[in-house]
Amino acid sequence: MQQIITDIRRTLLDNADEKTLSLSSHFFKENERAKTYGVRMALVSKIGKGFFLKIKNMAKVQIFGLCEELWQSGYLEESVIACELAYSLHKQYEPDDFEIFERWVANYVDNWAACDTLCNHTIGEFVKMYPGYISRLKGWATSGNRWMRRAAAVTLIIPARKGLFLNDIFEIATILLHDKDDLVQKGYGWMLKAASEAHQEEVFDFVVRHKATMPRTSLRYAIEKMPQDMKAEAMKKEK
Repeated sequence: MQQIITDIRRTLLDNADEKTLSLSSHFFKENERAKTYGVRMALVSKIGKGFFLKIKNMAKVQIFGLCEELWQSGYLEESVIACELAYSLHKQYEPDDFEIFERWVANYVDNWAACDTLCNHTIGEFVKMYPGYISRLKGWATSGNRWMRRAAAVTLIIPARKGLFLNDIFEIATILLHDKDDLVQKGYGWMLKAASEAHQEEVFDFVVRHKATMPRTSLRYAIEKMPQDMKAEAMKKEK
């Protein structure tokens, strides 16, 4: 297994370029910058898919162990490959896998890109398969760890677009409603925006009901895909 890790890292180094490395810093605040090789994300995903084909016959526990080691490196590209490998096993997900995914969020996620990559696909697919675990996301929403709180929301982005779990989405948004962290505000605003694709009126009503105290960042995200008249009503400040 160590040879696979070595090969992944060599491939990333071989595909790194200074321009991508320089540009990557623009996507993160000064104190939130991810450690990167400087490989384009589309290429990182392709590399991850390629390596999965080489190891797809390994046991799930071995592949998850490989993912763990990639996460431990702290490099964004390695975390993205870990997510790619883990998601490629989604047909094999079992309830106990949640503990592994939760550990990755709690122990390794340290930037929004790693958070969203892991949660949108790997954990999002898991909760679609095992919706009883959404209750655990509500626990994340009260965590002192900002990435756990963001994860509580962004895990539901893809299910939200499909019209799923609306009541749970509103419950998580309510827990996070007055969060002071801008990345958490953006996270739950994004979740509401995704939910509005299938439940526009319901999300609009939620936003209007809470607009007096909802951070403007969250509000703007939530209404982004709504018609102009709805946006105007939602943005109108109370007298």
